[in-house]
Amino acid sequence: MFKGKKVVVVMPAYNAAKTLARTYDEVMEQEIVDLVLVVDDASRDRTVEIARSLPRTRVHVHERNRGYGANQRTCYRLALEEGADIVIMVHPDYQYTPKLLPSMVALIGNGVYPCVLGSRVLGGGARRGGMPLWRYAANRFLTFYSNVVLGGKLSEYHSGYRGFSRELLARLPLDANSDDFVFDNEVLAEVLWLGCEIGEVSCPTSYFEEASSINFLRSVRYGFGCLWTALVFRFCRAGLARSPKFPRAA
Repeated sequence: MFKGKKVVVVMPAYNAAKTLARTYDEVMEQEIVDLVLVVDDASRDRTVEIARSLPRTRVHVHERNRGYGANQRTCYRLALEEGADIVIMVHPDYQYTPKLLPSMVALIGNGVYPCVLGSRVLGGGARRGGMPLWRYAANRFLTFYSNVVLGGKLSEYHSGYRGFSRELLARLPLDANSDDFVFDNEVLAEVLWLGCEIGEVSCPTSYFEEASSINFLRSVRYGFGCLWTALVFRFCRAGLARSPKFPRAA
Protein backbone atom coordinates (compact mmCIF):
# COMPACT_ATOMS: atom_id res chain seq x y z
CA MET A 1 0.00 0.00 0.00
CA PHE A 2 1.23 3.50 -0.83
CA LYS A 3 -0.72 6.45 0.57
CA GLY A 4 -3.92 4.41 0.51
CA LYS A 5 -3.29 3.10 -3.01
CA LYS A 6 -3.19 -0.63 -3.66
CA VAL A 7 0.10 -1.80 -5.16
CA VAL A 8 0.11 -4.99 -7.24
CA VAL A 9 3.21 -6.60 -8.74
CA VAL A 10 2.61 -8.75 -11.82
CA MET A 11 5.02 -11.47 -12.90
CA PRO A 12 4.70 -12.97 -16.40
CA ALA A 13 6.32 -16.34 -15.77
CA TYR A 14 7.72 -19.06 -18.01
CA ASN A 15 10.04 -21.74 -16.61
CA ALA A 16 11.03 -19.46 -13.72
CA ALA A 17 11.25 -22.09 -10.98
CA LYS A 18 14.92 -21.38 -10.18
CA THR A 19 14.46 -17.66 -9.56
CA LEU A 20 10.80 -17.07 -8.71
CA ALA A 21 11.06 -17.43 -4.92
CA ARG A 22 14.15 -15.22 -4.76
CA THR A 23 12.42 -12.52 -6.79
CA TYR A 24 9.26 -12.79 -4.71
CA ASP A 25 11.16 -12.54 -1.42
CA GLU A 26 12.88 -9.35 -2.51
CA VAL A 27 9.59 -7.90 -3.74
CA MET A 28 7.95 -8.44 -0.36
CA GLU A 29 11.00 -7.13 1.51
CA GLN A 30 10.15 -3.68 0.13
CA GLU A 31 7.04 -3.69 2.37
CA ILE A 32 5.00 -1.79 -0.17
CA VAL A 33 3.30 -4.53 -2.24
CA ASP A 34 -0.21 -5.72 -1.40
CA LEU A 35 -0.46 -8.59 -3.89
CA VAL A 36 1.70 -10.50 -6.34
CA LEU A 37 0.05 -11.88 -9.48
CA VAL A 38 1.92 -14.71 -11.21
CA VAL A 39 0.67 -15.64 -14.68
CA ASP A 40 2.29 -18.85 -15.86
CA ASP A 41 2.55 -19.38 -19.62
CA ALA A 42 2.48 -23.20 -19.65
CA SER A 43 5.83 -23.71 -17.93
CA ARG A 44 7.42 -27.16 -18.02
CA ASP A 45 9.11 -26.86 -14.63
CA ARG A 46 7.87 -26.26 -11.04
CA THR A 47 6.97 -22.60 -11.54
CA VAL A 48 3.27 -23.07 -10.75
CA GLU A 49 3.93 -25.27 -7.73
CA ILE A 50 6.33 -22.72 -6.26
CA ALA A 51 4.06 -19.77 -7.05
CA ARG A 52 1.12 -21.42 -5.28
CA SER A 53 3.21 -21.83 -2.14
CA LEU A 54 3.89 -18.09 -1.82
CA PRO A 55 1.75 -15.96 0.53
CA ARG A 56 -0.29 -13.02 -0.79
CA THR A 57 0.02 -14.39 -4.31
CA ARG A 58 -2.63 -15.09 -6.93
CA VAL A 59 -1.66 -17.60 -9.60
CA HIS A 60 -3.21 -17.87 -13.05
CA VAL A 61 -2.16 -20.57 -15.50
CA HIS A 62 -2.34 -20.51 -19.29
CA GLU A 63 -3.06 -24.07 -20.41
CA ARG A 64 -0.99 -23.49 -23.55
CA ASN A 65 1.91 -21.19 -24.25
CA ARG A 66 0.40 -17.97 -25.58
CA GLY A 67 3.47 -15.75 -25.73
CA TYR A 68 5.03 -12.99 -23.67
CA GLY A 69 2.65 -10.30 -24.88
CA ALA A 70 -0.44 -12.39 -24.20
CA ASN A 71 0.94 -13.19 -20.76
CA GLN A 72 1.30 -9.49 -19.97
CA ARG A 73 -2.22 -8.81 -21.20
CA THR A 74 -3.55 -11.36 -18.72
CA CYS A 75 -1.36 -9.88 -15.96
CA TYR A 76 -2.75 -6.39 -16.44
CA ARG A 77 -6.35 -7.55 -16.77
CA LEU A 78 -6.15 -9.49 -13.52
CA ALA A 79 -4.41 -6.61 -11.74
CA LEU A 80 -7.24 -4.26 -12.66
CA GLU A 81 -9.77 -6.87 -11.55
CA GLU A 82 -7.99 -7.00 -8.18
CA GLY A 83 -8.49 -3.27 -7.75
CA ALA A 84 -4.86 -2.26 -8.24
CA ASP A 85 -4.13 1.47 -8.20
CA ILE A 86 -0.47 0.99 -9.11
CA VAL A 87 0.76 -1.95 -11.21
CA ILE A 88 4.44 -2.84 -11.53
CA MET A 89 5.72 -5.62 -13.77
CA VAL A 90 8.69 -7.51 -12.34
CA HIS A 91 10.16 -10.40 -14.33
CA PRO A 92 10.47 -13.47 -12.08
CA ASP A 93 13.89 -14.34 -13.51
CA TYR A 94 15.53 -11.74 -11.22
CA GLN A 95 17.02 -9.83 -14.14
CA TYR A 96 15.55 -6.62 -12.68
CA THR A 97 16.04 -5.95 -8.98
CA PRO A 98 12.83 -5.43 -6.97
CA LYS A 99 14.76 -2.97 -4.77
CA LEU A 100 13.65 -0.22 -7.16
CA LEU A 101 9.97 -0.81 -6.41
CA PRO A 102 9.66 1.94 -3.76
CA SER A 103 11.07 4.54 -6.16
CA MET A 104 8.87 3.47 -9.05
CA VAL A 105 5.75 3.25 -6.90
CA ALA A 106 6.41 6.69 -5.38
CA LEU A 107 6.74 8.34 -8.79
CA ILE A 108 3.40 6.89 -9.87
CA GLY A 109 1.61 7.16 -6.53
CA ASN A 110 2.57 10.81 -6.05
CA GLY A 111 1.27 11.66 -9.51
CA VAL A 112 4.68 12.56 -10.94
CA TYR A 113 4.40 10.11 -13.85
CA PRO A 114 1.63 7.71 -14.91
CA CYS A 115 4.24 5.33 -16.35
CA VAL A 116 7.75 4.58 -15.08
CA LEU A 117 10.52 2.42 -16.58
CA GLY A 118 13.56 0.87 -15.00
CA SER A 119 16.25 1.86 -17.50
CA ARG A 120 19.37 -0.25 -17.86
CA VAL A 121 20.99 2.46 -19.98
CA LEU A 122 20.37 5.53 -17.81
CA GLY A 123 23.13 4.75 -15.32
CA GLY A 124 25.62 3.73 -17.99
CA GLY A 125 26.07 0.21 -16.64
CA ALA A 126 24.40 -1.88 -19.34
CA ARG A 127 27.63 -3.30 -20.76
CA ARG A 128 29.24 -3.72 -17.34
CA GLY A 129 26.22 -5.75 -16.27
CA GLY A 130 26.75 -8.24 -19.07
CA MET A 131 24.52 -6.97 -21.88
CA PRO A 132 25.99 -8.41 -25.12
CA LEU A 133 27.50 -5.83 -27.45
CA TRP A 134 25.15 -6.66 -30.33
CA ARG A 135 22.14 -6.30 -28.05
CA TYR A 136 23.40 -3.01 -26.63
CA ALA A 137 24.04 -1.62 -30.13
CA ALA A 138 20.56 -2.64 -31.26
CA ASN A 139 19.06 -1.08 -28.13
CA ARG A 140 20.79 2.24 -28.80
CA PHE A 141 19.80 2.32 -32.48
CA LEU A 142 16.16 1.39 -31.86
CA THR A 143 15.89 3.86 -28.99
CA PHE A 144 17.29 6.70 -31.13
CA TYR A 145 14.91 5.80 -33.95
CA SER A 146 11.92 5.57 -31.61
CA ASN A 147 12.70 8.91 -29.95
CA VAL A 148 12.87 10.60 -33.34
CA VAL A 149 9.73 9.02 -34.78
CA LEU A 150 7.59 8.85 -31.63
CA GLY A 151 8.75 12.16 -30.21
CA GLY A 152 9.89 10.62 -26.92
CA LYS A 153 12.96 11.37 -24.84
CA LEU A 154 13.70 7.99 -23.27
CA SER A 155 17.08 6.42 -22.59
CA GLU A 156 15.65 3.07 -23.71
CA TYR A 157 12.36 1.52 -24.87
CA HIS A 158 13.28 -2.10 -24.28
CA SER A 159 13.24 -2.62 -20.53
CA GLY A 160 10.73 -5.11 -19.17
CA TYR A 161 10.71 -3.34 -15.79
CA ARG A 162 7.76 -0.94 -15.88
CA GLY A 163 4.90 0.43 -13.86
CA PHE A 164 1.55 2.09 -14.57
CA SER A 165 -1.17 3.95 -12.80
CA ARG A 166 -4.57 2.31 -12.90
CA GLU A 167 -5.99 5.22 -14.86
CA LEU A 168 -3.40 4.92 -17.63
CA LEU A 169 -3.43 1.13 -17.81
CA ALA A 170 -7.21 1.08 -18.24
CA ARG A 171 -6.92 3.43 -21.23
CA LEU A 172 -4.39 1.39 -23.19
CA PRO A 173 -5.77 -0.70 -26.11
CA LEU A 174 -3.86 -3.81 -25.04
CA ASP A 175 -6.08 -6.19 -27.01
CA ALA A 176 -4.76 -4.63 -30.22
CA ASN A 177 -1.18 -5.56 -29.41
CA SER A 178 1.04 -8.47 -30.37
CA ASP A 179 1.20 -11.69 -28.35
CA ASP A 180 4.99 -11.64 -28.75
CA PHE A 181 7.82 -9.53 -27.31
CA VAL A 182 7.04 -6.41 -29.36
CA PHE A 183 4.06 -5.96 -27.02
CA ASP A 184 6.46 -4.09 -24.72
CA ASN A 185 7.29 -1.54 -27.40
CA GLU A 186 3.70 -1.16 -28.55
CA VAL A 187 2.60 -0.28 -25.02
CA LEU A 188 5.12 2.55 -24.73
CA ALA A 189 4.10 3.90 -28.14
CA GLU A 190 0.48 3.85 -26.97
CA VAL A 191 1.39 5.73 -23.79
CA LEU A 192 3.08 8.43 -25.87
CA TRP A 193 0.12 8.50 -28.26
CA LEU A 194 -2.11 9.42 -25.33
CA GLY A 195 0.19 12.34 -24.54
CA CYS A 196 1.41 10.86 -21.25
CA GLU A 197 4.93 11.33 -19.91
CA ILE A 198 7.14 8.36 -19.08
CA GLY A 199 9.56 8.56 -16.16
CA GLU A 200 12.73 6.52 -15.78
CA VAL A 201 14.85 5.28 -12.89
CA SER A 202 18.32 3.84 -13.32
CA CYS A 203 18.24 0.05 -13.13
CA PRO A 204 21.32 -2.21 -12.78
CA THR A 205 21.82 -4.65 -15.64
CA SER A 206 22.06 -8.32 -14.73
CA TYR A 207 22.66 -11.07 -17.29
CA PHE A 208 23.21 -14.57 -15.91
CA GLU A 209 22.37 -18.16 -16.83
CA GLU A 210 18.87 -18.25 -15.31
CA ALA A 211 17.85 -14.83 -16.66
CA SER A 212 15.51 -15.15 -19.62
CA SER A 213 16.57 -13.62 -22.91
CA ILE A 214 15.26 -13.96 -26.44
CA ASN A 215 17.55 -15.45 -29.07
CA PHE A 216 19.10 -13.58 -31.98
CA LEU A 217 16.45 -14.43 -34.57
CA ARG A 218 13.58 -13.43 -32.30
CA SER A 219 15.50 -10.27 -31.42
CA VAL A 220 15.67 -9.42 -35.12
CA ARG A 221 11.92 -9.94 -35.43
CA TYR A 222 11.41 -7.80 -32.34
CA GLY A 223 13.57 -5.06 -33.85
CA PHE A 224 11.58 -4.95 -37.07
CA GLY A 225 8.40 -4.91 -34.98
CA CYS A 226 9.66 -1.82 -33.16
CA LEU A 227 10.49 -0.09 -36.44
CA TRP A 228 7.03 -0.89 -37.80
CA THR A 229 5.23 0.23 -34.64
CA ALA A 230 6.92 3.63 -34.74
CA LEU A 231 6.18 4.00 -38.45
CA VAL A 232 2.48 3.21 -37.97
CA PHE A 233 2.41 5.70 -35.07
CA ARG A 234 3.82 8.42 -37.33
CA PHE A 235 1.42 7.63 -40.18
CA CYS A 236 -1.54 7.72 -37.78
CA ARG A 237 -0.35 11.00 -36.29
CA ALA A 238 -0.19 12.47 -39.80
CA GLY A 239 -3.68 11.17 -40.62
CA LEU A 240 -2.34 8.84 -43.31
CA ALA A 241 -3.34 5.59 -41.60
CA ARG A 242 -5.60 4.17 -38.92
CA SER A 243 -4.75 1.60 -36.27
CA PRO A 244 -6.59 0.28 -33.20
CA LYS A 245 -3.33 0.81 -31.31
CA PHE A 246 -3.52 4.54 -31.96
CA PRO A 247 -7.19 5.53 -31.96
CA ARG A 248 -8.24 9.05 -32.79
CA ALA A 249 -10.07 11.03 -30.14
CA ALA A 250 -13.84 10.98 -30.59
